[in-house]
Amino acid sequence: MVLRRWSQDARLSLARLPSLAGLGRVPAAPVHTVRDLWPGDPVAGAQLALGSLTHRGVTRRIGPGRWEDPSYPESFRACLHGFTWLRDLRAVGTDAARLQARALVNDWLAHPPTDPMMRDCAVTGARLAAWLGHYDFFAASADDGFRHRLMQRLLAEGRTIAALLPPETHDWRALIAFKGLLAAAIAMPDHSGFLSRFMRYLDAELGRQILQDGCHIQRSPEIQLLALRELAEMRAMLNAAQVPLPDSLALALDRMSPVLRAMRHGDGGLALFNGGNAGTVATIEMVLAQSTRSRVVATAMPDGGFIRLQVGRSLLLVDAAPPPPPGFDSQAHAGTLSFEFSVARQRVIVNCGGGQTAAWQRALRESAAHSLLVLEGRSSSDIGPDGAIQRRPAHVTAEQMGQDGAHWLDLSHDGYHAAFGASWRRRLYLGDGGEDLRGEEIVEGERAQSFDLRFHLHPTVGAEWDAEGQIVVLDVGGRIWKFRAEGGNLTVEESIYCGSGKPERTRQIVIHVRPGDDAAPEAAEPAPAEAAAPDRDGDKPEPETDRPEPPPPHPRAARSGNAERTRQVIRWGLMRMEE
Repeated sequence: MVLRRWSQDARLSLARLPSLAGLGRVPAAPVHTVRDLWPGDPVAGAQLALGSLTHRGVTRRIGPGRWEDPSYPESFRACLHGFTWLRDLRAVGTDAARLQARALVNDWLAHPPTDPMMRDCAVTGARLAAWLGHYDFFAASADDGFRHRLMQRLLAEGRTIAALLPPETHDWRALIAFKGLLAAAIAMPDHSGFLSRFMRYLDAELGRQILQDGCHIQRSPEIQLLALRELAEMRAMLNAAQVPLPDSLALALDRMSPVLRAMRHGDGGLALFNGGNAGTVATIEMVLAQSTRSRVVATAMPDGGFIRLQVGRSLLLVDAAPPPPPGFDSQAHAGTLSFEFSVARQRVIVNCGGGQTAAWQRALRESAAHSLLVLEGRSSSDIGPDGAIQRRPAHVTAEQMGQDGAHWLDLSHDGYHAAFGASWRRRLYLGDGGEDLRGEEIVEGERAQSFDLRFHLHPTVGAEWDAEGQIVVLDVGGRIWKFRAEGGNLTVEESIYCGSGKPERTRQIVIHVRPGDDAAPEAAEPAPAEAAAPDRDGDKPEPETDRPEPPPPHPRAARSGNAERTRQVIRWGLMRMEE
């Protein structure tokens, strides 16, 4: 490690020197044009033209002499020094916006920051790709002196990234560094070391990040989108320069695109697992169009640990795996066995998403911000002071079965075993054309436990009690669904939804269970064929009471029979009512 750091520091020192003999001549302009593929926001661009930048809900004044303002949060500084906001100025399309972009780049060139973030190869890669991607916008018409200074710095930035590879961290942001180095290689092909270093380390990096089923190792739909976007840009650069596409890059694009399609709800946005937000439909469609011509949707994601069930117009997405492994878990949530449910274009049951500020990010990573069971008020995974996961479920099981158009899931994890000697088993059933979602939650332990079952609702879903106060009536896009529960105390409470990037008030259905509360009585389980079968008239039989029926048993599920352990069972059902 010490030798690697010494070698890296030596390469960095050379990279920051002016052009020397043997290090190549500074070109007068990029040989190949590297174009930024993504549209900017003209509203944000107009704000930038007036000297303000907004990132993740934080707005600050920027301009000459402000590059190292100590009041800037770390993520804001990364955005500022990455220059990706140049696309917003480009979207304005006026000469004033062009001159503002040129002035800001020129000031940065004249006073390069000494911020330790300058050693972050992802920030350097973003800056290099942004400068080259918008060269025609802000630099092509500039004077010779500006263009020479810019090209000198671009060469130094390329050398800097080359010196920092392989990256010290291997999350999705490492791909930004590879993109930046490739941009330098395409724009300055005489410096052949850039392309050779890109090719040397790319295969290993993609092997670390992209699982065999196409899921990104960080297990976040938003990161799946961001990583795929970086790879799509790389492919566009290689195609523009007529450089053959590496096999590892082509394979990653082919594998990742179906997974991204699978993680979309009917409204076109992304599911909210492990943070992030739903994104914009236009952006997602654009990334997919740049990535592959195929419109295949992944039907299985065993390595990523997600389950996708679509019956009729209904979609059920389940996080059926522990958080990502160490090194990839800095943004991971304690959401194991959480699920999201949507009908057509209407989201119904959701997770809360990811926050913009540090306080919100921390709060929304806890289990309580997900649609799942929370035992004794504690999350199933513990998040350390550095943001990494300190404790996670060691064993997560997931079994899936389909029969006659219905689907069963039998899930469990041991995330509460160490603290409480308890395990949680979740059984889900989706049938009747997608209009019958039922669940059974089983907590087994050495004693009766207190726990809460949370079902966060999308802000557009209305929730009211029925006349008897026993059933929660949901207005789902003008159609009525009813939520019933057996056991515990059923309540409707306030919640927060951050799927759009900003907190929105919403509601959540919560079943509170405390020791001594009545749980659902044990009942003999019908055979799968009986449970899924219609009555003689072809209609679904109505239950005799308002209590939800237990989910039909998973055809292969074995019921625990350990009589020495306390067993608490809660059953619930969400069903669409006839008009």
